[in-house]
Amino acid sequence: MDLLIGILALACLSSFVNPDAQGNALYALRKSLNASDIQLADWNPDQVNPCTWSKITCNSDNDVISVTLPNMGFSGTLSPRIAILKMLTTLKLPGNGISGHIPEEFGNLTSLTMLDLENNHLTGEIPSSLGSIKGLKFLILSNNNLSGSIPESLSSLSNLTDLQLASNRLGGKIPKQLFQISKHKYEQPLISMSSDFTGNQLDCGIISSSPCASENAGRSRKSRTGMIVGIVVPLFAVLLLGCFLLLFMWKGGAIGNRHEVFVDVAGDVDQRIEFGQLKRFSWRELQLATDGFSEKNVLGQGGFGKVYKGILGDNTKVAVKRLMDFESPGGDTAFQREVEMISVAVHRNLLRLIGFCTTPTERLLVYPFMQNLSVASRLREVKPGNPLLDWVTRKLVALGTARALEYLHEHCNPKIIHRDVKAANVLLDEDFQAVVGDFGLAKLVDVRKANITTQVRGTMGHIAPEYLSTGKSSEKTDVFGYGVMLLELVTGQRAIDFSRLEEEDDVLLLDHVKKLQQENRLEAIVDCNLERKYDIHEVEMMVQVALLCTQSSPEERPAMSEVVRMLEGEGLAERWEVWQQVEITRKLENERLQKRFNWGDHSINNLLPMELSGGR
Repeated sequence: MDLLIGILALACLSSFVNPDAQGNALYALRKSLNASDIQLADWNPDQVNPCTWSKITCNSDNDVISVTLPNMGFSGTLSPRIAILKMLTTLKLPGNGISGHIPEEFGNLTSLTMLDLENNHLTGEIPSSLGSIKGLKFLILSNNNLSGSIPESLSSLSNLTDLQLASNRLGGKIPKQLFQISKHKYEQPLISMSSDFTGNQLDCGIISSSPCASENAGRSRKSRTGMIVGIVVPLFAVLLLGCFLLLFMWKGGAIGNRHEVFVDVAGDVDQRIEFGQLKRFSWRELQLATDGFSEKNVLGQGGFGKVYKGILGDNTKVAVKRLMDFESPGGDTAFQREVEMISVAVHRNLLRLIGFCTTPTERLLVYPFMQNLSVASRLREVKPGNPLLDWVTRKLVALGTARALEYLHEHCNPKIIHRDVKAANVLLDEDFQAVVGDFGLAKLVDVRKANITTQVRGTMGHIAPEYLSTGKSSEKTDVFGYGVMLLELVTGQRAIDFSRLEEEDDVLLLDHVKKLQQENRLEAIVDCNLERKYDIHEVEMMVQVALLCTQSSPEERPAMSEVVRMLEGEGLAERWEVWQQVEITRKLENERLQKRFNWGDHSINNLLPMELSGGR
C-alpha cells in the first residue's frame, strides 16, 4: 500500500514544474537576451523562485503565467529553455533588439494565448510547431526579418483572432485554410478580424480579400474598393445626416435656434462601440506618418501619452495620440473610454476622431491636426509671427466651449463628463473656432445617479473642491473647470502660479481674481497682451460668469445651458445679484466668527484640550 501511495505521489509531482526549474529557465532567458543588471536587476540566480521578480506574473500555485518585457533594449537571442513553462499564457518581448531564430521548442508552450515578438530583428522561418498551441489567440510577429512561407499548421489554430505578420520577408502563398469561415460570432472570415500581411512577398492566389503584400494587387484592390467606398459612403453619410436634421427640425429643438449642427447617438452605458465609421490604421502607417514617433514631432504630452504631428500617405495632416503604459491600471481602459466618448459625441465644437490603431502593445488615436494648436499655447507660448488671441476670439472660445459642454452634459445619452476642462484641452481650428479635445479623462454618467465616485483625475487648479476631497464627480465639476478656463482667457495666466508668492499669498488664479474683483480692480487682471483692446464691460461679464461657475458648492453653480444663455446676455444680472447677496452674508458670517474666536489675543489659551483636538 505504501509503495502504491509513493508511486502515485511521484506521478503527481512529475506533472508540475519545479520552481527551481522555472527560475533557472528564466535566468537562462535573461542571459541569452544579454540583459544587464540594470534592466533585470532582481532576476537573481540565487533566488530561484521567480514569482517575486519584476515583469513576471504567477498564479496561486506559483506557476509562471506571464513574462512581459516590452521595449527593454535587449540585444541577444531567445532561449529555448523557457519552453518548460507549461502554464505560461503570455510571452511579450516587443520593441527590443532580439535577433536569431524563434525556437522550435516554443511549440511546447501549450497554455500560451499570446506570443508577441513584434519590432525585433528575428530571422529564419516561423516554426511550424506554433500550430500545436491550440489556445493561441494572438500571434504578433510584425516588423522582423522572418523569411520562408507561412506554416500550414497555423490554419489549425481555431482560437486565433489576431495574426500580425507585416513587414517581414515572407514568401509563398497564404495558407488557404486561414480564409475559411471561422466559428466565431457573426461568422466572419478569420482574416478579416485582425490580420496584416503587408510588406512581404506573399502570393494571394485567387483570394481577392486578402490583405496581401503584393503592391500591384494591393493597388488594384484599393482602387476598386476606394471607388465603391468613395461613392457609397458619402451618399450614405449625406442621407443619414439629412435624416437627423429633418428629425431635429420636426421636433423643433431649442438648440437649433442657435444654428448648431450636432448628432446625438443614444445608447446604454454597456453598449459596445461599433468602430465601422472609424478608420483602423496599421501600426506601420502611423509609424511612417510620424517619422518613427520622432521627438521633433511631439505636439504635447498629457497624463496618458504623447501627441505627435503626422502626415499620412495622402498628405493629410493628423495628430496621433500614443498612449503610454496602457497595460498599467487605467491605461487600456483610458483608450476604450476615449474612443467611446468621441464615437458617441458629435458636435462642431468637439474634436472629431478620424481613426485608431490597436496592437497587443500599442494603443493610438488619430485626430485632425489643429494648425492653431491649443488656447493655452496661444495665450502663453506664442511664437514670433503668430497672432495673439484678440478679445473677440476669446469670447468665441468661451461660447464655443460652453456649447460643447452643454451638449455633453445635456444632449448625450448617457451624459458625458469631461473632467479636465482647461485652456490646454481646447484646440483652435483653422478659423480659430473652439474645439474641445482630450476625452482621456471623460466619464460616462448614468443619468439615474447623482454623481460618480472615481479616482481623482484632472489638473490642479482646475479641479472642483468636492471632487478633490471626495472623489465624487458630476457635470458640476466640469462647470468649475470651465469657470477657471474663463479666467485663463481673461488673464492669460495659469490656474496655479507660484511666482505670485513673491508679492501675495494667492497662488491660485481664482483667489487672485476674487481679491481684485472685490477691490474693483478688474483692469489689473486683464491680459496685458490685449493692449487694452477690449470692452471692460464684457470683461466684467466674463469674470462674473467665471465666479458663478467656481462657487464652492456644486449645487450653487449654474448648468452649462445657463452659462450659454448668460454669455449670450440672458439672465446674468439676476444671477449675479443673488450671488453678491450670498457673498455679503458669507463675509459677515466670517467676520462674526473671527471676532468670536479672536485668534489674535490670548483667548486660545482658555480653550480646553478637547476643543483644540476635536472629537475623539
